[in-house]
This record gives sequence, C-alpha cells and structure tokens, in this order.
Amino acid sequence: MLIIPAIDLKDGNCVRLKQGMMEDATIFSEDPATIALRWLDQGARQLHLVDLNGAFAGKPKNSEVIRQIVGAVDGKIPIQLGGGIRDLDTIEHYLDNGISYVIIGTAAVKIPGFLHDACYAFPGQIMVGLDARDGKVAVDGWSKVTGHDIADLARKFQDYGVEAIIHTDIGRDGMMNGMNVQATVALADTLTIPVIASGGITNLEDIKKLCEFESHGIMGAITGRAIYQGSLDFGAAQTLADKLSLLNSKTTSPAR
Repeated sequence: MLIIPAIDLKDGNCVRLKQGMMEDATIFSEDPATIALRWLDQGARQLHLVDLNGAFAGKPKNSEVIRQIVGAVDGKIPIQLGGGIRDLDTIEHYLDNGISYVIIGTAAVKIPGFLHDACYAFPGQIMVGLDARDGKVAVDGWSKVTGHDIADLARKFQDYGVEAIIHTDIGRDGMMNGMNVQATVALADTLTIPVIASGGITNLEDIKKLCEFESHGIMGAITGRAIYQGSLDFGAAQTLADKLSLLNSKTTSPAR
C-alpha cells in the first residue's frame, strides 16, 4: 500500500485546511518544492498535489509552483494533481509537463460528459476525487452536499474508465481524529478499480487499520496534516505499510 504525502497549495505556499475551509489554513512551508524533495528523500513513491485556489476558482492558480515541484522531483516518482481542472486543454497541459495523473472532482459530478471525454482522450491518467459526508457527495470545495450517493457515482465513473477513485471523508479531513475506514472499505467493495483513502489519518494505528483491508482494493492512503505536525512519521508509515502488505500477501496467497 502506498502512503502518499499531500502538498496542498494556496497562494504559492504548502498549507493544510480543516474540513476544506480556505479561511482556516495553516501554512507549513513557503517552498513547496523543498517539501516535495523531503518526502521523496523519505521514500515517497507518489505525491498528491492540490491547487486549492484553483479548486475554488475553477481554473489553475498555482501553475508556477506546480512547475517547480515537477522540476524538483524530476520524474523520479509519479505526481497526481487536482484542483480547478475543468477542460481537456488543462489536462493536456499538465500531462505534457510532467504530471502523471490528473484528478477531476467537482467537474466529474457536474459535467459527467467532460469526465467521459477525458477518460477517452487520456486513458490510464484520469482519477476522480469523490468527497463525501455521510455517503453523499460534496462539490464546490465541499461547500455543497449533493443528493448523489458516492457508491452510485463511483460505479458510473468506473464504467467511464477512470484509473482510481480518491475517497475523502470531509468530516475527518484535517481534523486529526482518525479515518472513516468503514466508509472507505464499503466503497472499495463496490468497485473493481482501486480506491485511495484520504482524510483523518493521524498515526500508525490508522495505517494498521487501513492495511487490514488492502485486499478489498485500497491501493493507498493520502496523508497531510499528520506528517506536517509530526503525529505520523512518514518513513515509518510507509515501512509499516510495506511490512503489512507483505504479510497480508503471504496470508492470502493460495497454497502451492
């Protein structure tokens, strides 16, 4: 299982929000490219970037710092990026400039035809971010909770050909009070594509709990505030996940 460090970008800085509220941002670094190198040096195998200004504006807003991060990482590991992606030209620009996976969130829900076109044009490089509260999908920077059931939408997008679903429990994100493992597993059980968990990871115990369900199709977990505030040691988390993945694979492998 991948433990994926999050680098959330606001006004060119690396920040973390509480429950998606832009006015409640904590700045952790004014040099996000250096932060990216820190996680790379500690063994990260994938990075998760979010253009927060872009997500609220509906168009890219942190392009320069994203370019700096891509340059610093220099193709050593994949980078997934979301926030303000509303058209195919933006997707093509990001993919041509070193981003490995583009994450579509609000636009996937509001303009499903756009998502369908994106999956057709860029196969294997489109992920969908589904943010939910009590099983219902939220959009527009979590400001609006829709009537859409997350499992129903996820299955629909799976049929479109998305590479993975990123599931965020918005009641847990940035709150440091543990993950909603049950909701993530329930979603993964309805799909054949991988699910990446997000929101609420606090410590190694959360990693242990999630790894118990890796075989259900949970390929990774995104972590942010915990690794910046120090309640979770990133290197130790990835080492633990690797160990548990190996043990789980031995346990579930058929007898020879």
